[in-house]
Amino acid sequence: MEDTCEVLGSEGLIKKHEFVRIIVQCLYSLGYAKSASFLELESGVSYKSEEFRLLESHVINGNWDGCISFLNSLRDLLGETRDSAVFLVLRQCLMEYLKHGEDNLALDVLRKRVSALHVDRYKIHGLANSMLSLKDVGVDGDVVHDSRKDLLKDLEKLLPPPIAVPERRLEHLVETTITAWVDSCLYHSSLGPVSLYEDHCCGRDQIPTTTTQILTGHRNEVWFVQFSNNGEHLASSSNDCTAIIWKVLEDGKLTLKHTLCGHHHAVSFVVWSPDDTKLLTCGNTEVLKLWDVETGTCMQTFGNQGFVVSSCAWFPNSKQLVCGSSDPEKGICMWDCEGNEIKAWRGMRMPKVVDIAVTPDGEYLISIFLDKEIRILHLGTNVERVISEEHPITSLSVSSDSKFFIVNLNSQEIHMWDVAGQWDKPLTYTGHKQRKYVIRSCFGGLNGKFIASGSENSQVYIWNTQNSKPIEVLSGHSLTVNCVSWNPKRPQMLASASDDHTVRIWGPQLMGEKKGCNLK
Repeated sequence: MEDTCEVLGSEGLIKKHEFVRIIVQCLYSLGYAKSASFLELESGVSYKSEEFRLLESHVINGNWDGCISFLNSLRDLLGETRDSAVFLVLRQCLMEYLKHGEDNLALDVLRKRVSALHVDRYKIHGLANSMLSLKDVGVDGDVVHDSRKDLLKDLEKLLPPPIAVPERRLEHLVETTITAWVDSCLYHSSLGPVSLYEDHCCGRDQIPTTTTQILTGHRNEVWFVQFSNNGEHLASSSNDCTAIIWKVLEDGKLTLKHTLCGHHHAVSFVVWSPDDTKLLTCGNTEVLKLWDVETGTCMQTFGNQGFVVSSCAWFPNSKQLVCGSSDPEKGICMWDCEGNEIKAWRGMRMPKVVDIAVTPDGEYLISIFLDKEIRILHLGTNVERVISEEHPITSLSVSSDSKFFIVNLNSQEIHMWDVAGQWDKPLTYTGHKQRKYVIRSCFGGLNGKFIASGSENSQVYIWNTQNSKPIEVLSGHSLTVNCVSWNPKRPQMLASASDDHTVRIWGPQLMGEKKGCNLK
């Protein structure tokens, strides 16, 4: 066993012997065998411990009893993994007996020694089955040598330090540090590797803070906005009874693709199908329409005049949708794209549905009832969990990884819950203004690290999910911001919809650009 007291670092926390040893391991894993060997020679520190060299000698020479005796001597260190390591050795022994035509010895190993181990029974059954295919395989010295080297690699992964160094240890340590940097960085929202030359810390130019374009296609209040799942389109809906599909160009600018007409009342929301080929639009207290995104034509109309749909959502197959109604007699309905009702939950006891969502993985249906109640239904098991909030909920949004959801409350708070139900209380985000109107928020940025929300004071608020206070407040709109949407494929693009009749597109502030400089 290694024993050294020499340390490195300003705090004296790094053992020099271990530090050099994992550098040697890294050099070998990167293919720099000569450099690794020279470092071992110069430093006097060997990558392989004396104990491992002993095991290596037993394996290379086919001394299986010696291998097992060695592993038995480490019983206290290995614990439950001791039997897994012995299984690997006996499997190699058995295979070599078979290749030499010594079937009886192989069977003896299987029946008396392998079967006595506390390992997965499927592994033992698999080994027994493989004996039939190996019975007639001839002996090949190179194959045997290579298989023994593979056995050593497998054993090395099971052996504890300092007998063996965990695989790719230096890479793991560096990656752990980088991950900690990224997690603690308030603004990190970029893909790709992170430089090791200095401690990582992003500036606010990593997230959307500046208006890059103002979309003026609507003639009245804009109530809803949502990017398509592939990030190539944006849909907006308005009190002017229309919805608009905008095309996101390569340079990040948006251009009008289709204006969807046909509703007689305000269009309260829109929902993209998961495959982005279809769009649902919902008129306020009227019909639900299904549109072809490419042509802009109406494919189907659901319901009739007076039909009250508060929200709707798609299932992952893009062939079925579910709608929630604020009318108890309508309840929750599940349809296919041809307008056929598949399933319904309705009745006088069915409370008012405020908002509804299906997790992207299709496992859960999340509904907001009676203003303050959240119901999470597992669609596979029909097990339902209920969360009761203290204040009325106005909207719901689910993260792209299906793990979390956020709700806006008229108490001027946003609560984030986990879908699986492991949290006793939510994470809370404050700072925005919401008392009277429906305000919608969303997840966004790289890996959904941020939350954005509209506000009744005409501003857009952005939080890092790890902080309850906003990290950015975006000014530009002149009236209430009703809804926001973060582009799922462009982490630095955000859209906001406002009562001032506009949709604003936000992007990062460019080098040298003054804060608040807006482009039309």
